[in-house]
Amino acid sequence: MNKIRLYHSMAWMVAMSMSFAGCSDQFLEDKKVYGSYDGSVVYENYETAEGRVDYLYQCLLPNATGGDNALTDVVSAGINDNFSQCTEEYGGYSVYNDPAAVLTNQTITDYFYVINNVTSPWGRIRECNDIIEGVEGSASLSQSEKELLLGQAYFFRAWRYYLLVKFYGGVPIVDYVQSPIIGDGNGEDLVIPRSSTKDCIDFICNDLDLAARYLPVRWTNEAQNFGRITAGAALALKGRVLLMYASPLFNRSDNKERWEAAYQANSAAVDKLAEGNFGLGYAGSGGEHNAKDWARMFATQNGGGEEAVFITLYNNKSPVEAQNVDKYNLWEQGIRPVNANGSGSRTPTAEMVDLFPMADGKKPGESEYVYDRNKFFMNRDPRFYRTFAFPGVEWRFNGGENTDFTGDKMSTIWPIRYRNGNDYELWSYCWYATEDDKNSESKSGYAADMLGTSNKGVYLRKRSDDYAFGTNLYKFNDLRSSNRQGFGQSAAPYMEIRYAEVLLNLAESACGAEHYNEAVRALKDIRARVGYTEEENYGLNSNIENDRAKLFEAILYERQIELAYEGKRFEDMRRWMLFDGGVGQASLHASWGLTGFGGNTCAYLGVTPMNERGKRHRIEIYVDGLGEANNQSDPLANVTRPDGLTLDEDMTIAIDESNVPTTVKNLYDFYTTYFRRKDISLDGNTNDINPTFRPEYYFFGLRQSAQQTNATLLQTIGWTDYSHGGMGTFDPLAE
Repeated sequence: MNKIRLYHSMAWMVAMSMSFAGCSDQFLEDKKVYGSYDGSVVYENYETAEGRVDYLYQCLLPNATGGDNALTDVVSAGINDNFSQCTEEYGGYSVYNDPAAVLTNQTITDYFYVINNVTSPWGRIRECNDIIEGVEGSASLSQSEKELLLGQAYFFRAWRYYLLVKFYGGVPIVDYVQSPIIGDGNGEDLVIPRSSTKDCIDFICNDLDLAARYLPVRWTNEAQNFGRITAGAALALKGRVLLMYASPLFNRSDNKERWEAAYQANSAAVDKLAEGNFGLGYAGSGGEHNAKDWARMFATQNGGGEEAVFITLYNNKSPVEAQNVDKYNLWEQGIRPVNANGSGSRTPTAEMVDLFPMADGKKPGESEYVYDRNKFFMNRDPRFYRTFAFPGVEWRFNGGENTDFTGDKMSTIWPIRYRNGNDYELWSYCWYATEDDKNSESKSGYAADMLGTSNKGVYLRKRSDDYAFGTNLYKFNDLRSSNRQGFGQSAAPYMEIRYAEVLLNLAESACGAEHYNEAVRALKDIRARVGYTEEENYGLNSNIENDRAKLFEAILYERQIELAYEGKRFEDMRRWMLFDGGVGQASLHASWGLTGFGGNTCAYLGVTPMNERGKRHRIEIYVDGLGEANNQSDPLANVTRPDGLTLDEDMTIAIDESNVPTTVKNLYDFYTTYFRRKDISLDGNTNDINPTFRPEYYFFGLRQSAQQTNATLLQTIGWTDYSHGGMGTFDPLAE
């Protein structure tokens, strides 16, 4: 059998002119199916050539609920996947931190080869190369038409290479359409070895420079073209790429030139985005300390307009209505509690709840506010209330004008108190049948309001399309309908790169390059949006302004809060080697030991390595009284609940002050009288088995199947080399 190489002979595609929907349905109206196309025809007409480019959007735009599945182009978007389960955001053993299962070249997930000619990275790259060659060779397209098409193709080629390089370091560079019938030796000359990481970074940046040169800062006729890649998006991705390359993972000696290059790239991105009127969404509406507008941008169809730099759009049309170009964002369905017709499948950790800042912007324990773990909702950073939902808070939704929650069929599912979604409050407390269960650190109780055993205690609320925003991009289908998707039919967008991240990338690279004032300014701008003021120094400690390590730590902490549950934390932890501080690297290769950052990134930043933090937990709020495990045994059945928090309250006022909002005071008293907190392990109950991320996992090894198909591929150091025997010799850090 002939070897399968890094090219694919697939020459077909299904092109739907922007098969995602945004501000307009125009993207969905002009659908043409191109089967086995003739390149000499397709690239001689702008409309058909644009259809080829639009296919890249269909293939390569990140998914709002994407995870570590290699078949989805490997973009973690905030779900509890194997990447996020290595962080503070979620618990549960991941394949990358399970101490009982060491990965090998036969068990490591394959993000490199992927035996599928449609979803393989190399199939995607081939499509980009085909478009680039076809457009460049066109005799009919004008230069301006060529540039618009090429700019998008160069961006997506760079994007796909970035997704490879961040895991593997150097990979083969294929910048032309390979053909199995060209060349000698049955095409063996087309088998390409790995290039150095530096060459790959240069290749990616060159593509992004071309994309930025060819693309507009905003597209004309934006109602039709919103969501297309812009010049600012290209430079923002370049800034992210160079920040990665400047980080300790790739920059063990703390080379300042790399930090400066990343700083220059991110500065250029900010400037170019400003030309297109991109910026912090709703930045002028802060001050209420409730982050309502900050949260609103995740539930507006254009991502707040200013904030959306690299965005995936969705629609809420039925398959018939959209002629089978229906594309739903399933995030809302995944976070809503089961008694609100959601799946409630994403549980934030107690550790994330506890690490959010207090209302003065300081960490718990460093703040003027005393942190009460049992009343964890008191006096927190405004973004806390838009990231988590907890017992006693409103979480309203649009249940539809004709929805009747009191019918006989619904009464078995819906608590009678929720006449419609506009009445919904989360009361996810529970009770136990015995004292032993109540006192056990591993036993869960039975939850109120028909949550039963599906209770999460504290829920993830980030990126929710809240009824209070007035947007409601989902079409709610209740349990009586034939289309029982709840919130699944949603048109909420997903922002893979938003402007706040670009500012944080600028801050971090500026800190690395020792432009401290700019780094601090970026942090202040981000915090000002949610209500922090100059009078309080935006909640920042003054000691960060001239201390590089402390400023780095403050930036990474801000990223944890601002970008929580957006799929960015795992890569931040990899970049900074926060699982062990990088102390195990020299044992893999003598030159890999850190000579910068004090030889240990965690000690340098003043943080505890993730491998030493032990288990992650979830918060369970329970009632002191006992009751059987059924809906009729709620110990608080005859107790009047206080009104739920509307999240319009000022949560910065201390509980003992005279002007504390009534709803806050009443909920505080209710917690004091009736509720207790228990943290339940999400990582098993065996004391001496804790999550552990191994040193060789910072760079992924090639799966055996990749080397079987290309014998020139050298294995990464730290992994077994199938083709050449022994351990891998490819050095991702060698230039």
